[in-house]
Amino acid sequence: MLDPQAQALMNLMIEKGIPPVYTQTPVEARAAYRARRSFTQPDAPEVGRVQDLQFSHAGVSIAVRVYHPTEAGQALPALVYLHGGGWTIGDLDTHDVLCRSLCQQAGGVVVSVDYRMGPEHKFPAAYEDAVAAWQWVASQSEALAIDPARIAIGGDSAGGNLSAAACLGLRDLGHKPVMQLLIYPSTLMAPDTDSYRNNGQGYMLTRESMAWYSGNYLRGPQDTLDWRASPQLATSHANLPPALVLTAGFDPLRDEGLLYADALSRAGVPAQYICFERQIHGFITMGRVMQEANTAVALCAQALRTAWKQG
Repeated sequence: MLDPQAQALMNLMIEKGIPPVYTQTPVEARAAYRARRSFTQPDAPEVGRVQDLQFSHAGVSIAVRVYHPTEAGQALPALVYLHGGGWTIGDLDTHDVLCRSLCQQAGGVVVSVDYRMGPEHKFPAAYEDAVAAWQWVASQSEALAIDPARIAIGGDSAGGNLSAAACLGLRDLGHKPVMQLLIYPSTLMAPDTDSYRNNGQGYMLTRESMAWYSGNYLRGPQDTLDWRASPQLATSHANLPPALVLTAGFDPLRDEGLLYADALSRAGVPAQYICFERQIHGFITMGRVMQEANTAVALCAQALRTAWKQG
């Protein structure tokens, strides 16, 4: 059955007449996403220090938010975090609480990336920003008080997609994050899976919404076959970072996460796969109204601590 707390949230959204994302403009959808966070997200935990910075690559300026668990001290491991939102919505503020929680609970630096999004910036802009962000963090490790040998990458939904793709691109450039944290990632831009068919209506993220998101992001149908957009389609998944893949049972993207974890395992990459069977897409940021969200955050933090220790 569906988690009763997830069901209650969906009932409330229907009762309040919240319009589906695909009926809104990107600007309207972004504002609505920001506005909802105060209702569903926990209070922001305290961390040692927060910095808003920028970096540039290929003539593009990208904002980042850097969370330090302590005020000062020795070089710490880090996570480069890419927010969810269908490559269209979401920003540093919508994922501020999650990044603070991971920073506090894992005990490492978290660098949240405000990558370029569609429809203003089409594929592969977000992918290029994800790769550049990891490279920038590695290059600035001394200034950021980060251990350059222990930098992970991760994200939720679209951010999980970008993290998986970035690991493939970084591998080919001779770099390897210490871990990839993939939270209900999109790994196929043209999915034909049981979960896509069975969960595509009635569980928050719908087929219409997914078409809206991908339409905003991609330049055309040919992009669905590009591994930078559909990391499942990469010719090889060997020599990639160890992964934790989290999915939700009532999520249309559930099977994409499972398929990707299996692809990593077949290629000899250590991959853990955990499905929150009674949950919906997007739940990990909803800890004020769903207890399992807080459990999922704690799992992610534990996996990061382990990877950093081994790294």
